[in-house]
Amino acid sequence: MRPCGISPDNRFESEFNVESVLVQLFNGLSIGSILLLAALGLAFSFGLMKVINMAHGEFIMVGAYVTYFFQQYIAVQLGGPDAPKQGGYFLLSIVAAFFITGLLGILLERFLIRHLYGRVTDTLLATWGVGLVLQQLARSYDARNLPVVAPEWLNGSLKVAAGLEFPYKRLFIIGLVIVCIIGIYFYLYHSPAGRRTRATMQNREMAASLGVTTRRVDAYTFALGAGLAGVAGSALTLLGQIGPQLGTGYIVDAFMVVVLGGVGSLPGTVLAAVVIGVFNSFLERSTTATLGKVLVFVIIIAFLQWKPNGLVALRGRT
Repeated sequence: MRPCGISPDNRFESEFNVESVLVQLFNGLSIGSILLLAALGLAFSFGLMKVINMAHGEFIMVGAYVTYFFQQYIAVQLGGPDAPKQGGYFLLSIVAAFFITGLLGILLERFLIRHLYGRVTDTLLATWGVGLVLQQLARSYDARNLPVVAPEWLNGSLKVAAGLEFPYKRLFIIGLVIVCIIGIYFYLYHSPAGRRTRATMQNREMAASLGVTTRRVDAYTFALGAGLAGVAGSALTLLGQIGPQLGTGYIVDAFMVVVLGGVGSLPGTVLAAVVIGVFNSFLERSTTATLGKVLVFVIIIAFLQWKPNGLVALRGRT
């Protein structure tokens, strides 16, 4: 998950300099944006419903496959063989991934999770089983990794200085994360549905006594989380080929972001993703990729011993 923020012909020397710090900061922000996309939906379904959704990684995979099918079939039928290279179809595939995975989330909540509220272990096992089913469906279609064509305008890099380049694909993912955060903010704080969601997260019993249909809020929130996972899957198609195991590598990191940021807290989730990304980037540079990830886990565990509610604890009414 280490992004390439520097051209191969101009590698930085090991000593400390401003350009190397800028590259590591960009790498950390890029890693954090990917983690944030994977964790945004999980933050609200886990924070609101207390559901440990182990199928969240497979929702990411579904979003990636929706982008693939959109390019291979719909875009080609509408625009010809060169249509997948056009940016408009890729943007439409992101929207399609959001709605299709959101619909899948509604179906999962209505026919399975709704009957398991308050039974954390059963919900964990059930969603894990759903994830295995989705993985097997993907393998039944094609067990190989499949390529997704990136739009032509995302090829290349933004050259900031000699030997310092920022890939357009990474910049696009960062911009997509910003758009998602702004959209969630306006949904939560400037819409009736968002106010009902926040009321249910603060005190479910009080919200229900005031006329809020909490089960409907649960369904819509779970659908929103699944849709955001689909957007994450679409974004991940820019970084490489997709396969049945695509989302598996992100589910642990997504839960780590949610717990560190504070369950159900949007500012905390954003801050935690950036912090983890930056720490991961600098530690991997000074050690190895595996050891850097281990050190990040150790730091998070130590921090949670001191502040168990996370970076930004969600305020509630008791």
